[in-house]
Amino acid sequence: MNKTLLNELMLETDEERGILRGDKAVNKEIYTNLTSDFIIQSEKFLEDDLIMIRKHPRYIDFPKHSHDYIEMNYVVHGQFHQKVANQPMTLKQGDILLLNQHIEHELTACEKEDIIINFIIHPAFFDYILSNLSTGFIQSQMIHFLMNSMFDYNQTGQFLYYPVSDSIRIQEIMSQILEEMFEESILSKSKIKFLMGLLILELIEQQNQSQQNNIHTEKHTFLTEVFRYIEENYREANLQALATQFNQTAYWVSKQVKALTNQNFKDLVQEKRLLVAKNLLLYSDLSMQAIAEEVGYENISYFYRLFKQKYKLTPKAYQTQLHKKE
Repeated sequence: MNKTLLNELMLETDEERGILRGDKAVNKEIYTNLTSDFIIQSEKFLEDDLIMIRKHPRYIDFPKHSHDYIEMNYVVHGQFHQKVANQPMTLKQGDILLLNQHIEHELTACEKEDIIINFIIHPAFFDYILSNLSTGFIQSQMIHFLMNSMFDYNQTGQFLYYPVSDSIRIQEIMSQILEEMFEESILSKSKIKFLMGLLILELIEQQNQSQQNNIHTEKHTFLTEVFRYIEENYREANLQALATQFNQTAYWVSKQVKALTNQNFKDLVQEKRLLVAKNLLLYSDLSMQAIAEEVGYENISYFYRLFKQKYKLTPKAYQTQLHKKE
């Protein structure tokens, strides 16, 4: 960690100075408009952005609370004691904790040497990562699966603990994020988004590599084969042919695909076909009819309808828009 940056973080904020003057109760008006449950609201911090970074206030206990956003804690220096879903937990320097929107935690007051950074992340940020940092059908679908596996987006409170102090790569990315946090240049917010995307992908990869659960490994292998089959056979892909590869029934394969991806097999094939069609519109001189047939649709009207549902423009309008940008 850059020593100058650490010294900056050691300085007391206005909120911390108030606590040191004797304000021993958390000022909830900073965090929520609600008068009953203590649910910290993203609108208090995010405004019109997808991510916001702030230093966690020291010297005061935080009562049990939840958030309407995804939170990430990072220990820059010292340690961080809290109870997550009533489970005592101590984060050490360099550790990262991710909490989904539904989990409750309570925080023990940090000492002067304990510097914690809170990342306030709108759930839509993960869609931003997928749309900007993933390329290719197999890669994007696998990232989507792994990202969804980080949290079960139902009403269940969940958290993920990453003891990553020994990961030079992750610590370097985090240092760059914090430097941009203080830099506040015209490009800082954009840089932070891309660095955060890279950080999330690194955490996903680390989680995937360290996961020794055989069931998880089997799911990963199964989906890899499904995505590879669609990649290679998207024009005429059908569920029965895929099921034959697994020596299973089409019903079993369909049920597994839906459970793991929250999409039907047909949806995944359609995703691949439209991705290819989009690239053909950009890089080929084929007619619309030829493009539709090339990706597996004999009915051009059906192709037009699917394309517009996906990209909000007809294929022709999409192509025209692309040419205007050139």
